[in-house]
Amino acid sequence: MQIVTISPKYQVVIPKEIRELLHLVPGEKLHVFHYQNRLEFMPIKDVKKMRGFLKGMDTTIERDKDSG
Repeated sequence: MQIVTISPKYQVVIPKEIRELLHLVPGEKLHVFHYQNRLEFMPIKDVKKMRGFLKGMDTTIERDKDSG
């Protein structure tokens, strides 16, 4: 767990380890959410760049039998 400090301008620095893990770059935008008394940040990804990111995902679904 990393600890950050809120600056007088309400800014925080994302620790290097986290930036590298998530491949964040300067100028990248993040969604900020308030959830259960905490803040969550989610990178905004360009839909065109996400093309194919689900490739190889298992899409089989076990369905319930129809009643009747």
